[in-house]
Amino acid sequence: MNKLALIAGGLALGSTVTAQEKPNIILILADDLGFSDLGCFGGEIETPVLDHLAAQGIRMTQMYNSARSCPSRANLLTGLYPHQTGLGHMTGSHAKEAKGYAGFRSNSDNVTIAEVLKEAGYFTAMAGKWHLGKVNPVQRGFQEYYGLLGGFNSFWNPKVYTRLPKDRPLHEYAEGEFYATNVITDYAVDFIDQAHNEDKPLFLYLAYNAPHFPLHAPKAMIDKYMKTYLQGWDKIRDQRWKRIVGMNLLQGKPELSPRGVVPGSFFMDEAHPLPAWDSLTKEQQTDLARRMSIYAAMVDIMDTNIGRVVDKLDKNGELDNTFIIFMSDNGACAEWHEFGFDGHSGLAYHTHVGEELDGMGLPGTYHHYGTGWANVCCTPLSLYKHYAYEGGISTPCIAYWGNKVKNKGKIDHQPCQFSDIMPTCVELAETKYPRTYQGREILPTAGTSILPILQGEKLKERYIYAEHEGNRMVRKGDWKLVSAYFKEDKWELYNITKDRTEQNDLSSQYPERVKEMENAYFEWADKSDVMYFPKMWNTYNQGRKKDLKEYKTK
Repeated sequence: MNKLALIAGGLALGSTVTAQEKPNIILILADDLGFSDLGCFGGEIETPVLDHLAAQGIRMTQMYNSARSCPSRANLLTGLYPHQTGLGHMTGSHAKEAKGYAGFRSNSDNVTIAEVLKEAGYFTAMAGKWHLGKVNPVQRGFQEYYGLLGGFNSFWNPKVYTRLPKDRPLHEYAEGEFYATNVITDYAVDFIDQAHNEDKPLFLYLAYNAPHFPLHAPKAMIDKYMKTYLQGWDKIRDQRWKRIVGMNLLQGKPELSPRGVVPGSFFMDEAHPLPAWDSLTKEQQTDLARRMSIYAAMVDIMDTNIGRVVDKLDKNGELDNTFIIFMSDNGACAEWHEFGFDGHSGLAYHTHVGEELDGMGLPGTYHHYGTGWANVCCTPLSLYKHYAYEGGISTPCIAYWGNKVKNKGKIDHQPCQFSDIMPTCVELAETKYPRTYQGREILPTAGTSILPILQGEKLKERYIYAEHEGNRMVRKGDWKLVSAYFKEDKWELYNITKDRTEQNDLSSQYPERVKEMENAYFEWADKSDVMYFPKMWNTYNQGRKKDLKEYKTK
């Protein structure tokens, strides 16, 4: 069943029943998806399946991730802040003596959702991107796995994908038929059937690598979006903003953040403003529109495949007893400048013209869309992936649980965090978060269950934290204290309820609140293995600047 038929009348969400007592639990994670990319969050990309899940569930507008792939995935699966698991940065990036950045710890003081739910009688499976280092999913509680173990990505090349345990059979595809998002879903559907046939509740972690670069999609799907994106990033961003306002997705009377900046990084010594679309050459505009069209096609295809998952649950009579939550691992990716890049190094870029444009996104290519489009994808928020500003850590979040959702279609603005998913799954599975696991003492989870939100209830106010590459924030209630390394680590204070887009810094007006929240941040940092000043990142940064200098001289 295609996704339009699914929504148009092939399926009434919430209509099916199942004899199974414990609910299925499906976590769907997108990769580098921006806050406003989905139709139900203001985007122009066609996402009718997710839009309908949102209409039958709830949209959570203030679910926070940990700003980047590895940290967010560790955060999500363990219910701990990423530094507590060793993934304050990326896998294998830093010295062992920096405990919070030394790499994902296994056989240690953390436990995964899969490990907890497996002991509670669940069939546990994962399809998609792992990106947690040398330990693999089967070693961390998943009984079945297919996907991308590391971060090296291709949507056309089956050789970078792995099936575990190794003795399991592989699907076979004709030459040119393999496309990762489709294939990951093929295995996800298999795993749904396997749990159904074994009469067990299912825990499925469906971690798509879309729409992360390299931007890959079939040509027909790319062509579908070219007319839209030739309008340019300024017009598209304004259109998204108007839809967001019309949907009441933000509280108060927020302002649209100005056209963004290219932050200072190892590719740019100093931050500089993004150019207006009309200031670009026709060739640059066409190349950039093509890049964004590939990205949109990837999101569209992902939505279609989520429809296949929903359809399978419905055919198995299990949809109404399945909890589904959809999120993104971080904000849209602005690496590294307005024109994007081409090639694995991230150092080169090329303006494609003529017949070159038709080949973009096809096998053998490697493109990214750049900061200008990332600014659109994060509309109306500030900054992007890597940063602790709202654009970097805010995920579009949809929670669905059939008829167990009290106010279907509701928009909820309570601040939540990826660490909340562990206790949510524990409550759904009617089990307990362990103090010990296989003889090891386990750190207490940092989160709280979000199930009360589905019943229209309020969560208790608490502190929420983030740190990545020296970008940091602390949130409590309406207030957020945040800083960025390229802004010289200066704390800024925002009332997020009134000013979600972080336009009015109130730090000078409320110095006592700044001090209180700063103290809370450093207390958390002390006990969570967070470095105050990420010297290792600065060293890495300088090395990359050297690489760029050498590249530019070639």
